[in-house]
Amino acid sequence: MVYKGGCHCGRVAFEVEGALGQVMECNCSHCSKKGYLLWFVPREALRFDAPEGDLATYTFNKHVIKHHFCDKCGCAPFGFGAEPSGAAMAAVNVRCLDGIELSTLSVKQIDGRSL
Repeated sequence: MVYKGGCHCGRVAFEVEGALGQVMECNCSHCSKKGYLLWFVPREALRFDAPEGDLATYTFNKHVIKHHFCDKCGCAPFGFGAEPSGAAMAAVNVRCLDGIELSTLSVKQIDGRSL
């Protein structure tokens, strides 16, 4: 299935294709403060309609995920990184997807504070 999403102001719009199943809620300092619910997909499954210059980037801790956010409204819809195998992946904030009923999702708790 293809899902559409974007930032609050609409400047960063994207589509992601895949089967939305389990999402992850991490308790690290960054994810918990942002309220992320993350869905990990292969990088090529996410397409966005924003010039790269409209995306600001934040990295922290081990600097392995580039968390992207709109430089206008501050909303953080996705990030890019790599799996342990080296395969490129995208971490999609499902709170930024259109028409998703969050209460229907299976949420896995991740202890990111310990990583």
